[in-house]
Amino acid sequence: MQAAQFHGKEDLRVVEVEEPTPGPGQVKIRNAFAGICGSDLHVYYSPEAAGLDLDHPHPVTGATLPQILGHEFSGTIVELGEGVTSVAVGDRVAVWPVYFCGACPACAKGLYNACAKIGFHGLSSDGGGMAEFTTVPAEKVHVLPESVDLRMGALVEPMSVSWHAVSRSRVEAGQTALIAGAGPIGIGVWFALKARGIDRVLVSEPSAERRATIAALGATVIDPVHEDLAAAVSALSDGSGVDVAFDAAGAGPAITSALASLVPGGRVVVVAIHERPMEFLPTQLVMAETEIAGALAYLPADFDAVIDAMSRGVYDTSGWVEEVPLDGVVDAIHRLRGGAGAKILVQSA
Repeated sequence: MQAAQFHGKEDLRVVEVEEPTPGPGQVKIRNAFAGICGSDLHVYYSPEAAGLDLDHPHPVTGATLPQILGHEFSGTIVELGEGVTSVAVGDRVAVWPVYFCGACPACAKGLYNACAKIGFHGLSSDGGGMAEFTTVPAEKVHVLPESVDLRMGALVEPMSVSWHAVSRSRVEAGQTALIAGAGPIGIGVWFALKARGIDRVLVSEPSAERRATIAALGATVIDPVHEDLAAAVSALSDGSGVDVAFDAAGAGPAITSALASLVPGGRVVVVAIHERPMEFLPTQLVMAETEIAGALAYLPADFDAVIDAMSRGVYDTSGWVEEVPLDGVVDAIHRLRGGAGAKILVQSA
C-alpha cells in the first residue's frame, strides 16, 4: 500500500509499504482523509523541538522511525481482530489517537491527554492515517453517525482540541469570548463556543486571508495590528471585558492582549504551542483575580461531544478545508508553513 512515511527532518516520502493486519483487540481501517496538523509541521521541520525522539523507541508504543504520519483521520473498518465485538465491518469511524502509560500522576487522575509518556497514532506508533490502511485498538474508534461524512470525520480530532480548550475555560451560555488566532484551532474554538450558546465572540487575527475565512463563517473579526482591540472588546462586553479568552495563535502578544481584555475573575486558555518564551508580569493576575490555564489535546468525551455537534449541523467546512492527494502531502506541508491555506486533508486512498 502507499503511505507517507517520515524518515527524519524534512524527509517525508510517499512509498510502498506492507499492508497491516489487525492483531487481537484491533481493527483494520481503510483510511479516507487525514488532516495535516500543526504538530506535523513541527515534526517535519524540527522533530527534536517537537518532542520526537529519533534515536529511541517510544516508551509506550515501542515505535521507531520510519513512521507513517497522520493522527487526525477517518476511515471505514474493513477487518476485525480476534475478540472485537464493539464495532462492525463497515462502520465509519474517527480515531482517538492517544497512547498513554496508565501509571504516571496524570494518568492516575484520568488526564490521559497529559500523560508523561504520551504518544499519538500517526506520530509515535507503527502506523498512521496518511496511508491506505492502518490498524488501531478497537477502543480508540468512535463510530460516525450517518449525518457525519468521512471528510467531516477527519476533522473530529482537531475540533476536539478546540472543544477541550473551551471546556477548560468554564464559559457559560450568554457570556463573552475573545479568540486570538483564526487558524484551524481558532476556527474550532469559534464553532465550539457557538455550539454552547456563546454568541458574543470577537476573533483577533492579523492575517487578512484568515480574517476573511472565519468572517465568511459568520464570526466578528478584528485586525489587532491596525485596529483598536481594546475598543472592540469594550463594545462587545458593554465595557466589562470578556469572560474568557483563548490563545490559538502561539504568540506572546496574544496572551498579553487577552489578559488585558478580561473581566475581573476571567480566564485565558492557552491552546496554542509556543516556540519562544515571553515576558509576563504575574501581578496582572493578582490585581483582577484572573487566571491562565493550559489545554492539551482531548479526551474521548471530547470526541463524542464534537461528533454530536457535527451531527446537529454546527460545523461548516466552507472556505477553510481543502483536499490533496497522498502524493501532494509534502507540497501541502510547505504551503502551510508559508502561511497559505487553513486546513488541508490528505486523501489517503
